[in-house]
Amino acid sequence: MPVVKVSMLEGKTPEYKKTVLDSIHDGLVESIGIEDWDRFQRIEEFKREDFEKPDFKSDDFMIIEISLFPGRSKELKCKLIETVAGNLKDRLSVDPSDVFILITEPPLENWGIGGKQKG
Repeated sequence: MPVVKVSMLEGKTPEYKKTVLDSIHDGLVESIGIEDWDRFQRIEEFKREDFEKPDFKSDDFMIIEISLFPGRSKELKCKLIETVAGNLKDRLSVDPSDVFILITEPPLENWGIGGKQKG
């Protein structure tokens, strides 16, 4: 049950943003085998003055934070990162250097689903 948050500059079209979310979701399905229905994603858009990035990054730069149940191997996480970045490049021409992905794995006792603690 991944939870995804994407931070980016404001101004992209609804179609662009949907493609970003689909690219991430498809990468999760392909690389770590989540169910297709398992979509918990959001985009946060920021004004230029509220989103600091290095000057050498383009306006397509995004930070993708993915929280996962713990336990996946280093190799699966590598595949996830490469697949998501590849999808964004193929579908939106986003340079992989403009894709910053952070994977976190909070312990199961930190997950509350359906009003119940997971762990």
